[in-house]
Amino acid sequence: MTFTQWFQSWGGEAFGWFLATTVLILMIALPLMLAVAMIIYADRKIWAAMALRRGPNVVGPLGLLQSFADGLKVMLQETIIPSAANRGLFLLAPIITFTVALIVWAVIPFGPGMVLADINVGLLYLLAASSLGVYGVIISGWASNSKYPFYSALRAAAQMVSYEVSIGFVLISVVLWADSFNLSKIVLEQQGHVLGFFNGFGFNPLLFPMAVVFLISALAETARAPFDLTEAESELVAGYQTEYSSMSFALFWLGEYANVILMCGLNAILFWGGWLPPVDWAPLYAVPGIIWFFSKILIFFFIFSWIKATVPRFRYDQLMRLGWKVFLPLSLVWVFLVSGYLMLTRYGA
Repeated sequence: MTFTQWFQSWGGEAFGWFLATTVLILMIALPLMLAVAMIIYADRKIWAAMALRRGPNVVGPLGLLQSFADGLKVMLQETIIPSAANRGLFLLAPIITFTVALIVWAVIPFGPGMVLADINVGLLYLLAASSLGVYGVIISGWASNSKYPFYSALRAAAQMVSYEVSIGFVLISVVLWADSFNLSKIVLEQQGHVLGFFNGFGFNPLLFPMAVVFLISALAETARAPFDLTEAESELVAGYQTEYSSMSFALFWLGEYANVILMCGLNAILFWGGWLPPVDWAPLYAVPGIIWFFSKILIFFFIFSWIKATVPRFRYDQLMRLGWKVFLPLSLVWVFLVSGYLMLTRYGA
């Protein structure tokens, strides 16, 4: 008996399904919010270590409760809406950003069978839903009725669109190899993929360059350093978040970090075997898949933080050149390479 069937057995078919789905959504959303709080703490600790500082170390043991203290502070503040702002849209923008960051997690498989919506077009849903995130940024920039947020929103829109194109082509290479848009099937296709021993498309010399392109594009897509031009404080104060305060500001932060964790998870799922262990060796399967998945997310998050702490910010023209003149042609050529290789080896054309 599945989780949903158990609820339906005593709550009726429709109400039981609704109740089961609500519980499952909360089982993803609440730990995700906790993960965001902890990941912000980890982020600050990593930056501090790389700058030879101590980082958060006062609130709670080792400063572990610092994020919760910040959250409480933000919740108790007053929401100030600028008199010239479009009130409805101004408040709607952070809600859109936050909601879009959450709905994407519906198709992410945490382990074998551990997925809320195991749909055949999981990857397409993911691409479509993550593209909606840019609307929150554009609306916030326009509704603030202030020049800095508006400039920032224009930058963010151009940046996200530019890198989504190359991400799309990278995904095509993965889909061609896995023969499916279903994320669980993509993970299972990676079992023993290289030499019958390594689990992951990233170990494949033909797909490794795409793994690197995807990682860098993920940084640009989530507006992390060195691509954080939307909030370049030397030019744009705080970017599109300039006029925001209290909980509306916090929703942007939560959405931003939920997206960062999502991109770390996607790197793991598409190229590094998701919930599978790194190598196809029986004793490693004794470790639950979700542990492998989370450890891969943490490794990628460390790489994200490491890059943020060490790499200087790109100029805007460099950012656009990288997206349109380097990544787009490269990923397009790679689609031809991968499809040609598969035609020769798999289909014998």
